[in-house]
Amino acid sequence: MVVIVGGIIEKENKYLLVQEAKKKCYKKWNIPAGHLEQNETIYEGVKREIKEETGCDVEITGICHVSEKIERDETIIFIICSTKLINEEFNYNENEILDVKWFTYDEIMNMKDELRTPEQIISIINDFENSKILNLPVLTLTNR
Repeated sequence: MVVIVGGIIEKENKYLLVQEAKKKCYKKWNIPAGHLEQNETIYEGVKREIKEETGCDVEITGICHVSEKIERDETIIFIICSTKLINEEFNYNENEILDVKWFTYDEIMNMKDELRTPEQIISIINDFENSKILNLPVLTLTNR
């Protein structure tokens, strides 16, 4: 099983997306997200992935999307959190991310061919727009 964590970052009615550098999704725009690491909480993973892919610091405000898919005989779980931008400083590894940019809702709705997973990204943003967000704490069980 693979767990992918990420976050919606909204500011002044715009959403922050990253342009992927990976070969399988080269130049596609996506929500900042990546694999949850061993012994990492979901919230730690969301903050780390956003920091790595954008350079920005965020505060987690809720969970706005949970989904799953089976790909190549492996279950993939997606957990996307809503966030509050704390520090906007674009800094990222250009071998992983080509660009980081703010987009309006309408711009995102009109760039389906440029999105990595259009249906999923649009669904996540629509849920965020419609305040379909689970309040924190949702997942707090840790033995650290």
